[in-house]
Amino acid sequence: MNIALWIIQGLLAALYLAAGGFKAFQPARAQTQMPWAKDRSLTYIRNVGLVELAGAAGIILPWVTGILPWLTPLAALGLTVVQILAIFQVHLPKKEMQVVPVNAVLGLLSLFVVLGRGLGWA
Repeated sequence: MNIALWIIQGLLAALYLAAGGFKAFQPARAQTQMPWAKDRSLTYIRNVGLVELAGAAGIILPWVTGILPWLTPLAALGLTVVQILAIFQVHLPKKEMQVVPVNAVLGLLSLFVVLGRGLGWA
């Protein structure tokens, strides 16, 4: 189980680093390339990116270093909430059904980390 959790944590961290970095450091470009972002402010997009970057760091670093390891399941919980909000506050109201499965999978993977690290499955 520990190996599966590490693989999922690494995958989530890589995905959120890429997506969060794009939104945080190139919000104007994200605004033109992502349909949900077209009617959002650059500050909003940048803040979403910063949250994703913090989650990417939090899902790996505390557990790796052993410093405040309880932050790893908390970061994973935060990423789960981000995906729930993305589904119900952004994509479903805009009828962007094609991206909902991606959000759902990311949310479920994050929830798996919450349960695995938070409940001590591994």
